[in-house]
Amino acid sequence: MSHVLLEYAIIAAQVLLLLAMGFSLARMVRGPRAQDRALALDALYVNAMILLLTIGIRTGSLLYIEAGLIIALLGFASTMAVAKFLMRGEVIE
Repeated sequence: MSHVLLEYAIIAAQVLLLLAMGFSLARMVRGPRAQDRALALDALYVNAMILLLTIGIRTGSLLYIEAGLIIALLGFASTMAVAKFLMRGEVIE
């Protein structure tokens, strides 16, 4: 019984994550300022990472978990680069 409940909970989480990714994508397109677009991109990569982790839990494959970790590392680096660009106008000094 609990295995079936866990399966439904993971599917519900994946649907809600896809919905959140859609909202983030809409904010990236409609964002009035560059800061809004950068924050939406940050939310998009976090949601994509968690979606990959839930797929990895559901399938039992470590490949999805490793892909989620790579997205987390690259997303953090890109967030820092975009923030530095928005503050100073250049990434490399």
